[in-house]
Amino acid sequence: MEFIPINVNQHLQFILSFRSDSFIVSFGTDEDFDEKEYLEWLQKQSAKFPEGFMLVAENAVPIGQLELTVKEYEGKPIGYVNLYYLVPEKRGLGLGALLHAYAMNFFKKRKVNEYHLRVSPTNKQAVAFYQKMGMKQLKPEMDGKVIRMAGKV
Repeated sequence: MEFIPINVNQHLQFILSFRSDSFIVSFGTDEDFDEKEYLEWLQKQSAKFPEGFMLVAENAVPIGQLELTVKEYEGKPIGYVNLYYLVPEKRGLGLGALLHAYAMNFFKKRKVNEYHLRVSPTNKQAVAFYQKMGMKQLKPEMDGKVIRMAGKV
């Protein structure tokens, strides 16, 4: 498995498809996915955290994507997973642990000892994976559409 820095122009079809599918898996639809807003955000964040925005490839074929940042939460810096993504046929094969290991190294280099993410409570496979990785549920957010989870680095 390779981690390739995202180049928005070069990887546009993959990053839009992967992000759209993540909305469908999480919420049943991608109607709230705003491509223009997402691409603007992605350009800014990947410039700040170039090692945090990776296309995941196997035999030079993109099969997933990582989006990792560091932000403030309740007055302290935390790592933040904006996206762990694998194409459907690669889910459940243990590859998520490799994405998670990459994320933990990213956060360790930035000297944060806690990381968070949000997940749809209906995405049972993702919730189970995050719990297996040691994460705990903190609280519902966005009127219950998502759960904030936290883990230790």
